[in-house]
Amino acid sequence: MRRHRNAKILATVGPASDSDDTLRAMFAAGADVFRLNFSHGTHEEHARRYAIIRGLEKESGRPIGIMQDLQGPKLRIGRLEAGKVRLERGDVYRFDLDPAPGDRTRAPLPHPEIFACLEPGATILIDDGRMRLTAQEVKNDSAVFEVETGGELSDRKGVNVPGTVMPLSPLTEKDRRDLAFGMELGVDWVALSFVQRPEDLAEARRLIDGRAALMAKIEKPAALARLEELVELSDAIMVARGDLGVEIPPEEVPGRQKEIIYACRWAGKPVVVATQMLDSMVNSPAPTRAEASDVATAIYDGADAVMLSAETAAGHYVVESVAMMDRIISKTERDVSYRPIIEALHPPPEPTAPDAISAAAAQVAQTISAAAIVTYTSSGSTALRAARERPTAPLLTLTSRLSTARRLAVLWGAQCVHTADISSFPEMVEKASRIAVDNGFAQPGSKLAITAGVPFGTPGATNVLRIAWVGN
Repeated sequence: MRRHRNAKILATVGPASDSDDTLRAMFAAGADVFRLNFSHGTHEEHARRYAIIRGLEKESGRPIGIMQDLQGPKLRIGRLEAGKVRLERGDVYRFDLDPAPGDRTRAPLPHPEIFACLEPGATILIDDGRMRLTAQEVKNDSAVFEVETGGELSDRKGVNVPGTVMPLSPLTEKDRRDLAFGMELGVDWVALSFVQRPEDLAEARRLIDGRAALMAKIEKPAALARLEELVELSDAIMVARGDLGVEIPPEEVPGRQKEIIYACRWAGKPVVVATQMLDSMVNSPAPTRAEASDVATAIYDGADAVMLSAETAAGHYVVESVAMMDRIISKTERDVSYRPIIEALHPPPEPTAPDAISAAAAQVAQTISAAAIVTYTSSGSTALRAARERPTAPLLTLTSRLSTARRLAVLWGAQCVHTADISSFPEMVEKASRIAVDNGFAQPGSKLAITAGVPFGTPGATNVLRIAWVGN
């Protein structure tokens, strides 16, 4: 099932979409990667969804990526005696470690790490930024705040501490259990929440131990300050605009989104733009014009993928949301302004043989009007290099590793086929030609630009560019 677009679609699976028929319809509508959100659902529910997707993969013959999104630490206030309390601007309110239910003057905040890093003048945000309080007096077990933006404070509301590096691991005990379960299942990607610094990736890398690729979610201002290092140490990046949009002013989010996308394009790492892309389609059969423009902006910037969250997890128009995302991407990529924008932001090739071959393949394919660029890859690095060029020709990726094919489902332009290794140049050309024809990329007489590494099957050894004509 060939996709006639380059950017990919990640679709979150939830109560509204976990049936066999719905998942099949989502895939047919354009979903390339399915996201299992471990902030919700039981292991049994995720295992059932995983099994359905793998059955769909076998049925369709197309590799499908499955991403496990870990919850990460959640900072929340404790219980209130009356369940809620109204705070007005100018009120003085205390948070502390006392577990007793809160009242009109104080509330429990069972997170000593917050008090450890707070300083007078620091801001905390509650309930996704709806309430804003400024610290006046800070102790090891409590802090007194002045209410800047009032509202209704209720049990278990989330707390954000913007501009502060929290002394917290991004992996909670729940995350470690979930991650172990995900590795048993065989997920292809692990998305790590609450990343603040490069060291935060180390434990996840150790626990994953090469069994999945690691995607760092950028949702903290501290992560933006170390962006280049995080891009280098991760396999992909997610622009997690939900929490990021709470912790930094909304007017800064578009510019930061572009900054992250460009950093990933420069490094040749996949980047996913997520959160509220078609949010109105949770309850409406059509998006707002602003939402359509938001998706298109990410595509013009060169994002590898865009993600649907509540739209497909809990919405009333699950399949319609995927189909709409597919149409917006396809229309944007056909727009006359798309190629000039993409090429204006094109990073130069790095001084390596694989980059030189990939850059040459993109240029050759455009010059000879090749039907496709065919890349043989083992680890996926050849496909990453090829996609970094954002070529005009379709990118057909052949790999002997099913795990590689599944991970590349998130990569811009990569249409992956799982096939056996090759051992000679004639076989390289014959297989590339046959698969290109069988998958609708070429027909007899078409030209192909083929890249591979010699010795064949050696990871990261791309050193051959071959122009071939498809025979009868």
